Amino acid sequence: MALNLANWLTAHLGYSTVAINYVVDLQQKKQEIGKPKCVLELFDTFPMVQGKSRPIKVLNRLTVVASDPSHFRPNAEYKAYDLVAVYPKTEKLFHAACMTFDVDIICVAVTEKQPFFFKRSPVNGAIERGVFFEISYTPAIRDSTMRRYTIANAISLMETCKGKNVIVTSGAEKPLELRGPYDIANLGLLFGLSEGDGKAAISTNCRAVHLHGETRKTALGIVHTMKKDQPLTVRQEEEHVPPSKRAKIETV
Repeated sequence: MALNLANWLTAHLGYSTVAINYVVDLQQKKQEIGKPKCVLELFDTFPMVQGKSRPIKVLNRLTVVASDPSHFRPNAEYKAYDLVAVYPKTEKLFHAACMTFDVDIICVAVTEKQPFFFKRSPVNGAIERGVFFEISYTPAIRDSTMRRYTIANAISLMETCKGKNVIVTSGAEKPLELRGPYDIANLGLLFGLSEGDGKAAISTNCRAVHLHGETRKTALGIVHTMKKDQPLTVRQEEEHVPPSKRAKIETV
């Protein structure tokens, strides 16, 4: 019932895609990563997105909480999820997530003080790899203490990433914790995002995360090649070479 209500409310607010988050804490013993439930088994019908003539799209997401790189061992189960996120609890794991882990999202702490500083090198490495950083806003509206942590940690990240590759999500456990896109874009200003980056954090960046997840699952990508123009001096020299001599040079 709660999932159906959340689905309906999300579509009513204008969101075209929502993700069901499965959280696995690998720091605890006997924690295993299983396959997600088929969304068709969870919902009888999918509500239409407000202002659009198509139903809302529901994704399955896996969030792995870990404190050591050895905890994160991708297997076949990971490909069953549309999105894979990692919540690094240590600086060592954060560096590994940015530089090597095959994930789509890196979660930023919002319920506690960030236990380490964000360094430019790993953050830039994640941006170059197309990995996005996630800030959840729900803790900020639940508790004043967590609001301070959320804002402080978000601003610390923005000072390093300059607003690039950031998404703002709800992390909602109840339907009433959801907020509309314009409210979240304004909330992004408190997180240190510019107006443009705040809008991108709930729209284009989220689409980019979804595409990154599709590429990760299929292990396919697109390579675009472009012929590099020759320097002007080289072209001028070729123009002065007689056609007969130019033909000999090309055949050698």
